[in-house]
Amino acid sequence: MIKAIGAVIGLTAIALVQPALAQTAEPAKIADTDKGKALVDSKGMTLYIFDRDVAGKSNCNGQCATNWPPLMAASDAKASGDWTLVTRDDGSKQWAYKTKPVYAWVNDKKAGDTTGDGVGGNWHIAQP
Repeated sequence: MIKAIGAVIGLTAIALVQPALAQTAEPAKIADTDKGKALVDSKGMTLYIFDRDVAGKSNCNGQCATNWPPLMAASDAKASGDWTLVTRDDGSKQWAYKTKPVYAWVNDKKAGDTTGDGVGGNWHIAQP
């Protein structure tokens, strides 16, 4: 009986500690593109930065955000390492890499496309 109680207590302790040890996954990964290494989202789509953004602030809203969908974060997301969060004008959260908000490009059709690089002279591939 004492061994059984000890086993239950031990398993309960493991179950309580494991979530605390779980690491938060980064919101993007690194991939090779025809223009070199790039940050990509979970679907492998290239991410971009916008020259008109300032550190910690997105200046791409409305139609801009329709064409350049922000890499959105859950409301309870936490910054980690080079990844930070910015609050958009509508109050939602967006991921930023080294303080620069990141976006996808509506005209990239498949993973690894880089058609947004250089658009308007203001958009560039987000590089690690």
